[in-house]
Amino acid sequence: MGDWTDKRRFEKCVGKGDIMDLRTIKTERAIRNAFMLLRSKKELEKITVKELCQEACINKSTFYAHYRDVYELSDLLCEEVVASITRGILHPEYFEEDPAEFTRELFYAYFAQNSLITILFSGKQRNYLADRIERGVKELIFEKYPQYREDTVKNVILTYCIQGGYHAYAGNSRCDVNQLVEIIGTLTGSIKGII
Repeated sequence: MGDWTDKRRFEKCVGKGDIMDLRTIKTERAIRNAFMLLRSKKELEKITVKELCQEACINKSTFYAHYRDVYELSDLLCEEVVASITRGILHPEYFEEDPAEFTRELFYAYFAQNSLITILFSGKQRNYLADRIERGVKELIFEKYPQYREDTVKNVILTYCIQGGYHAYAGNSRCDVNQLVEIIGTLTGSIKGII
């Protein structure tokens, strides 16, 4: 019964034409869970395929059937987190209409993924988070406003809002989160005249 329920739930998510074998789904889940457990304890560079496979209770050949190496797996998981953050921005038009609210939405979307971010972007990977978020958010904005893609002013403002806001948060992460978001939002709101 449990297998049928999982398979049915999966069918709802991806559609009948795209059904994966239930074993593949379970293997994928085991690989991801094992990776997250190991990643929460050590640097990405220290994780070996051998120990990941032991943790996931799979053979190395099974892992390699899914991923080239642990870096590809990590990259995929990081991209999924960034995609989730950008999906959390419900009003990309706020970038132009209300930059302060846009920044608040971005930060609350970021906080919704904080536990995964803390694991996936720890250590040497921390430097890549703001860049990945910037790319994801810019694509979201460019979908709504394609003319901004080549607009130097809009690109600089977006970079400033995303990178500046992220680094202001990261450098003051011990402060009250709501107060920090309000301060960063207010600062971002002050650029509305430039937009």
